[in-house]
Formats: sequence, structure tokens, C-alpha cells
Amino acid sequence: MHNIPAVSPAERHPDPAWRGRVTWTLLLLVVLWPMAVVSEFHPALLFDGASLAATGQFLAAFVPPAHSPEFLAMLLRETWQTVAIATAGLTLALLGAIPATLVVTERLSISRLGTGRMAPLPALVRQLVRWLLVLLRSVPELVWALLFVRIIGLGPTAGVLAIALTYCGMLGKVYAEILESSERHASDTLLANGGSRLAALLYGALPESASELVSYTVYRWECAIRGSVVMGFVGAGGLGQRMDESMKMLAGGEVASMLLVFVLLVAAADVVSKQLRRRLG
Repeated sequence: MHNIPAVSPAERHPDPAWRGRVTWTLLLLVVLWPMAVVSEFHPALLFDGASLAATGQFLAAFVPPAHSPEFLAMLLRETWQTVAIATAGLTLALLGAIPATLVVTERLSISRLGTGRMAPLPALVRQLVRWLLVLLRSVPELVWALLFVRIIGLGPTAGVLAIALTYCGMLGKVYAEILESSERHASDTLLANGGSRLAALLYGALPESASELVSYTVYRWECAIRGSVVMGFVGAGGLGQRMDESMKMLAGGEVASMLLVFVLLVAAADVVSKQLRRRLG
């Protein structure tokens, strides 16, 4: 009879990497536990008797959703204003983000051709623009909205400017990363043969990255819609301002109708994103 070689317990385990997974899980818990303590996160409060009773009363007021003709007319008007705020803010953000992308994207640099390194002056300008994008996206749009409400008063203008500044920083950063990660042969060839940075972007880098860029842009538009709703709570107009008023009046039916509109807006943005990716793909 042949001797059957002994198999160690680790080799018999269906997952050879189980020790590493358990170790990393324990380390993650060790790191997260102090953070939960510092943030005073107490999920058990959600299941407290008083909390459950308040939740039940609040949700019961949602039924039925408000549907009077006057309210629906107001809801349609405010929904259109919310979409307009998000779209105008994103458009202004693109006007700043696209030139910034041309500057900060290293693969579109003409000075690096041949040497692989940017010249000192272009490198300095690139770094300054990167710092500007960091500054813009470091301040949340809600904070920008509060500042603009103090400066120019209540209304949608504050929301448009807040979205424009924050999203300019976000779009410029992510656009540059998407372009940097794409194949650079076409853009390098255009630059080496005397093409401009804009030509290298439009005809070299953009065709390969168009689907991802459009998908991220539509996602940011969806985020801008949600952001414009939140900024309405500080007086920047749109659905958020009306929801704030309804919540203060404890009008649960009106709040429920507005929440349904939020869901429909996000679903519509998702459909638009899928259609655009399908056309570009």
C-alpha cells in the first residue's frame, strides 16, 4: 500500500488565505473602534422605545403623500428650479474644470516630450493649479452656499455658485486622473508632430476616455441635484427650501411627495447616464 502524505491543517482549509483575512479584519476593528467611540456613535439609540415611537409617528404622517393640485404645481416648479440650479452650477464648473484639466494633466504637457519630465515653469504652474483645485473641493458646497447667502442674500444664485466652485475642483481632479490612466500613444504622437494640447485632448486622449468621462460627469450632475436640495435648507432655493418649510410645519405628506420626487430625479439621471454610455460604447 502507498503511504498517503500528511496534510497540514492549513492545506486542508478551503481558503488558504483565511489567516490573513482574519488578521486584517481584526486590525480593521481595532482601528474603527476608537473612531466609533470618538464620534459618539451609538446605534442602540435607534432601537430605544422613545426613538421607535417617534419614528413610527413620523412615518405615519407620510401617508398619504400630498397630492393637491396647488401643491403639485408648486412641487413641479420647485423641482424644475432644483434641476436648473444643479445644471447651471455644473455648467459653470465645467467651464473652469476643462481648462484646469488641460493644465494639470501631465500627459498633455509639451515640455516633457523627449525628456519625460516637465520644465520647471510648466511644472510650477501645474502644481499651483492642482493646489487651487484642492482648495475648491476641500470646502463643501454647503459651506460655500452659506458664505454666498451671507454675501448676496437668499436665492438660487448662492446654490449655483456653490456647486460651481466645489465641483470645478472635483471634476478637474478626476478628469485629469482618467486621462492620465488612458493610453497615451495617440496624444504623444499628436504633440510630437506639432499638435496643440487641445488637439491632443480632443483627438488623442478623449476618444478612449469619453465613456468614463461622460459617466462621471452625469454622476456629478446627479450629485449636484442632491446637493442643491441640501443647500435649499440654508436658503439657496429649490426643493430643499420647501422641504425645510414642510418639515418645520410637520407636514409629513408634503415631505413624502418631495422624497418621491428625489427618487425619480436620481433614477432619471441614472437612465441618462446609461443611454449616453451606450451611445459612446
